[in-house]
Amino acid sequence: MTRSLSGDLRGRVIGAIQEGVSTREAARRFRIGVSTAGAWYRRYRETGEMEARKQGQPSRSKLDTYEAFILGLIEEAPDITLAEIGERLAGECGVRVAPSTVWLFLDRRGITFKKRRRTPQSSSVPMSCAAA
Repeated sequence: MTRSLSGDLRGRVIGAIQEGVSTREAARRFRIGVSTAGAWYRRYRETGEMEARKQGQPSRSKLDTYEAFILGLIEEAPDITLAEIGERLAGECGVRVAPSTVWLFLDRRGITFKKRRRTPQSSSVPMSCAAA
């Protein structure tokens, strides 16, 4: 991801446009895109902000509001699949999500479903060829 341009440059571009220089001329003078100069000045006019905003997507999930519902499904049926959770969310809550979104939601909370052996491992007899 690229870094945002300096606040000093933003201030100089906005200052030039306020002094009457056209947006295109300011963009050419400071060697930035015309749309960038226009967006900076428009945001300054509307909100008074000159500094860059935080980049990237928020770390929230659209499933955060349905946490209790999802955890209830898992308690109700511990062997439920990710696709089944997605189908139940779509049917009962009207939220369509991919199984990968459900997995990411559960992974962030440390909830995993590991396949376990049906019988305890024998201490006297090897269970696989690699152990022999």
